[in-house]
Amino acid sequence: MPTSVRTLLRALFIAALGGAFWLALMPIEPVIKLFSWQDKVEHALLFAGLAILGVAAWPRRVGLLAAGLLAYGAAMEVAQSTTAYRVGDPLDWLADAVGLLVLLPFLRNRKTNTANAR
Repeated sequence: MPTSVRTLLRALFIAALGGAFWLALMPIEPVIKLFSWQDKVEHALLFAGLAILGVAAWPRRVGLLAAGLLAYGAAMEVAQSTTAYRVGDPLDWLADAVGLLVLLPFLRNRKTNTANAR
């Protein structure tokens, strides 16, 4: 992949992290709930999207990316717990981790490629 594309993907990833964190700390507007676990599904989808964008930006750093996104999710929940209008929820962090399961094939593929390179 050309360096300019990789640089653009990295900038988009960092912007997505900042945007998601900012939105997570904004007051919540009333939302129509379609089902009871909608918030958890939204967390999982957000982190799956961040993971896919992160892998596109740093394909050789999948493990570090996964650990970083887990820490990011935890920090987001801690930050929400410090506001008067949001609540930090450990189940939201668990949903973030479920979204990161999209990284498993990349981690597995990386280990296979490393073993084949030897």
